[in-house]
Amino acid sequence: MPTAIDQFFIALKAAGMPSVPDDFSVVSEAQIISWQAFEEIKTVVKVFEQVTTRPSWQAGVTQTMPEIAQHRRLESCFFSAWDFHIPPGEKPQIIEFNDNGSGLFYAGIINEQYHLAFHPDQAVGIKSALSFTRLKDKILACIEQELHHFFKTQPQGVFLILEQAEILQHSKFKEELYLLQKLLQDQGYETAIGSPEETSYRNGQLLWQDKPVIFIINRTTDFLWKTESFSSIRTAYLADQSCYIAPNPFTYGTRSYKGLLEPLSLPDWDEKLGISPDERKILNTHIPETHILREENLDLIAERKEEFIFKPAQGFAAQGLLDNRQVGRSRLRRLLKDHRGYVAQKKTPKSQLSDKNGKPMDLWVDLRVWAYQGEILALSGRASTRADGMDLSLPGGWVPTYVNNT
Repeated sequence: MPTAIDQFFIALKAAGMPSVPDDFSVVSEAQIISWQAFEEIKTVVKVFEQVTTRPSWQAGVTQTMPEIAQHRRLESCFFSAWDFHIPPGEKPQIIEFNDNGSGLFYAGIINEQYHLAFHPDQAVGIKSALSFTRLKDKILACIEQELHHFFKTQPQGVFLILEQAEILQHSKFKEELYLLQKLLQDQGYETAIGSPEETSYRNGQLLWQDKPVIFIINRTTDFLWKTESFSSIRTAYLADQSCYIAPNPFTYGTRSYKGLLEPLSLPDWDEKLGISPDERKILNTHIPETHILREENLDLIAERKEEFIFKPAQGFAAQGLLDNRQVGRSRLRRLLKDHRGYVAQKKTPKSQLSDKNGKPMDLWVDLRVWAYQGEILALSGRASTRADGMDLSLPGGWVPTYVNNT
């Protein structure tokens, strides 16, 4: 007879995920977030939202960004994801922010199916899981709000879910794109999944396979659209045509570029960027000290290297992450000469995952908080076999995540 864990994994695949655990790792234990931590997270997400959408912030932080990131746009991203660590006995800490985070649909499926299989609400005082149907309704409401705000009237054309061609072939998250496509198709939208190379621009119109494109959900990680494959999309974007694209270089330059964690974590630029004392107090409490690596701060950071981890300012998915054992003055100088753009972020421990009996496991968890315009949509978590990095191989993986009611 299949065990409860087997049935849980079977249910995940039936709901639209890759095969678990063979193709996608999911942990059959739950992460429980305290109510107090959740309330603090809601507060800092709202402050992050009000700061990063303020004109003074947007004008200030994009001054040194490429020109395409200075091109102001109206879109608000609805796949926004804040990654938190919750150190034992300390306040939740924002490690980074992503405007096109992967896993929102998967998180909804995992949380719902784990709840159905194991009923964690009967063991600890948590809220019942948000149903996957309800989560999809929330996502649709975000899309409809964006449509109304951007177009005012209902546009006609293709909704394009954009991803790089090689990722569409091999990514573990490609099934999530199909779930999103079906959600939109069920609402009557003509929806396609395609790559930047498949777009063209003619007569003032962005096209996909000769069909007008009016709405792009961008899942790519070429954040500033530097490659030739984005030429048509760049042209449409800069021409200010009526094509919605999110995320885009402006949202990246004002929200998800990792170098922005420096002015968010340090008060040096508050007057210029319009950050109030009350906002500063909350940001200081929940964002670890972060520095963009520069010639003038290299020696100081090298002296304090034990306090920091080092990551590419334009990286993603923990690519290029360096711990302090891999870094010294000579390595930091090489990074500067290579113009790779690194940030030094003060280390913050993760929480340790416990099993159903409350026994600590050799897994360390982070928290991913999904929100739109400051309102939280869903929670998810990832369990790493490393306390100081990200390794989601078994027995690690994505973790069902809930909030304690008490």
